[in-house]
Amino acid sequence: MAQVRIVTDGDAQLDPELARQLNITVVPLTVQVDQETFDDECGARNEQLLARMEQERVRPFVVGPTADQMQQVYQQITRSTNLILSIHSAAPLSATYDNACAAADAFLGRCDIIVMDSQSTSLGLGILAREAAKMAQAGQNLGEIVRCIRGMIPRIYVVMVTDSLDYLERSGRISKSQCILGSMLGIKPFLAIEDGEIIPTEKVRSRDKGLDKLVEFAGEFTRIEEMAILQSTSYPTDETLLLRERLESFFPGKPFPIIVYGPLLASHVGPDGMGLVAYEGLGQREVF
Repeated sequence: MAQVRIVTDGDAQLDPELARQLNITVVPLTVQVDQETFDDECGARNEQLLARMEQERVRPFVVGPTADQMQQVYQQITRSTNLILSIHSAAPLSATYDNACAAADAFLGRCDIIVMDSQSTSLGLGILAREAAKMAQAGQNLGEIVRCIRGMIPRIYVVMVTDSLDYLERSGRISKSQCILGSMLGIKPFLAIEDGEIIPTEKVRSRDKGLDKLVEFAGEFTRIEEMAILQSTSYPTDETLLLRERLESFFPGKPFPIIVYGPLLASHVGPDGMGLVAYEGLGQREVF
């Protein structure tokens, strides 16, 4: 029986060597900033992009992979298998999922391609692609992998706090009046990704209070499989070190890697966001 192949997009946080070992096809994001268009390979330009956004207040747009690009990827993979699971960044945040669906339609009757909306981003998407690929290498069939990944999606959480109300207003997450009033009052929105949508869930009056909300979120779990810090730099800041220290009080011995978030998330929350990605695992749900 042919082995299932896993496809994802460049929004996934995946170590390139691990992706190679697991035979995951990662289709790069195509990013447009002003008049420049570039392929985002393995997130190599994320930190540079966020610094530019901070200085120039430019907004990146994810314009690919297009349906044609996805179709070319699927065509190449069909030379070795007719079973493909294509997992992509949250549909409300980019056109990648819809483009993948359009590309898959061209293979109806010739290849079994299932396109899934991860309802997540960054490490959340990377975890799903990684675990799907491990199951594929273990010989599980397409249906079994899809059922397991669907069970994982509700157990992945992304929350953030940001100072950049202008980016939230541009992306339609808050109104213009909310942006102006919030900026005047120094309000920082606390954001959560729910069903793939970025939702402002609460308001805090300072960055310190936003940090408290991140810690409060982490404290709701009695166990986690993985948790990482999202921020705009690859090095730990004083804020990061404080957050790590407080997270370790809940989960002693757990690593909390830093992830520089990519252009997709940056286009919605701006260049100065800080957040957490948490995966609680497939065991018994233990959230208060």
